Formats: sequence, structure tokens, C-alpha cells
Amino acid sequence: MTITAIAALFYTVITVGVVVFQLALAVGAPWGAYAMGGAFPGRFPPAMRVAAVVQAFLLAAMVGVVLARAGLALPGWASVATWLIWFVVAFSVVAVILNSITRSVGERRLWAPVALVMLASSLTVALTAG
Repeated sequence: MTITAIAALFYTVITVGVVVFQLALAVGAPWGAYAMGGAFPGRFPPAMRVAAVVQAFLLAAMVGVVLARAGLALPGWASVATWLIWFVVAFSVVAVILNSITRSVGERRLWAPVALVMLASSLTVALTAG
């Protein structure tokens, strides 16, 4: 198995975990202290639940991009994945920054390392695929 495939699969597993977390928030899990800077401790209000679904959808699409760029799935996305992978990398950079500077200690401890792994694995796919 290539480094590209390993990185893509690692990104997928980690990101699916984040998607599950977002969907749990959307259906009312009381984990708001670990998202959005802890601004909504407990259950998210309705508008934030919609935002969690949107974020879950975007993250799932990014998994598709990473897998397509690595040549592991979605061959029809291969041509757009060559440039969309850089959106995934940029999103991961922003996620690392925001999760590192949040006022929520729990969010910082949990999601900053996760975001860093997502950045490292997506960047590896971006640089080694092809």
C-alpha cells in the first residue's frame, strides 16, 4: 500500500469520526462545549443543528475528494480532485488555527490534534498522489 493510500485512509477514518460528531450535535447530543468555541454548551439550538449538518456534508464531500485524489474511489471526480484537494488542505489549515486558538479548553484539547492529523494526511495526499 502506498503512502498516498495510507494517508487517504487515515484522513477518511478521522474525518468520518468528525462527521459522526457533527451529526450527533445535529440530533441533540449535549456536546456543544466541544464545538463552535463552546458558545453553545449542552445541546445546540436549531440554527446550529442545521450548521452541524452542513459541516457534516462538507466534511463528507472532502473525504470524497481525498479518496478520489488518492485513486481509491470516485474515479469520476479524479480531474476536479487534482485542484479540490488544495481546498481540503486549506480547510484543514484553518481548522488547525481555529481549534488551536479557541477559548474552549475541551475543544482545543480534542479537536486541535484531530485537525492537525487531518492537515497532515490531506497534505500528504496532495503532495504524493498522481
